[in-house]
Amino acid sequence: MMTPEQILDVQKSNLEKILGLSQKSFSNVEKVVELHLNAVKSYMEDSVEAVKALSSAKDIQDFMAVSSSVAQPLSEKAVSYSKDMYALSSGMVSEAAKLVEEQVSESNKKFVELFESASKNAPAGSEGAVALMKSALTAANTAYDSVSKATKQAVEMAEANMDAATSATIKAANTASSKARKAA
Repeated sequence: MMTPEQILDVQKSNLEKILGLSQKSFSNVEKVVELHLNAVKSYMEDSVEAVKALSSAKDIQDFMAVSSSVAQPLSEKAVSYSKDMYALSSGMVSEAAKLVEEQVSESNKKFVELFESASKNAPAGSEGAVALMKSALTAANTAYDSVSKATKQAVEMAEANMDAATSATIKAANTASSKARKAA
């Protein structure tokens, strides 16, 4: 059984973890706001330059050439912005998952300690029930580990797919821009 001091220590530890996660969350929000502001500022500056360039076109071929040269950097910036937002979101999810994993691991450890202590004081003849409980506990921990590993693999796969999609998008934008220049 836990003493009042141990309970207070556990609660203090949990509070510190929650406060740490809150601070990281706030820091992440600051980064998102900064990313948004930089993107809007860049978009406004690029829009002004694009309008100036497009208004100086003398004919339709010139307009098409200028249009395609303006579109490529904008699409690259949009892809970069999306990638940065994904990285920020992914980082926050990873931090939260890490905290949950630590909590589950710590809780399992405490439960095993409590169970071991209780099983030592179990009445005679209850060895079968104790063995069954130990087996169930081991199976639950194994299942949690398997789910945790599968989740990590899924996240890694999603990140790889995001990188591949980003590369494909940039390549497609470059190809389209090159074709538009040739057509003009």
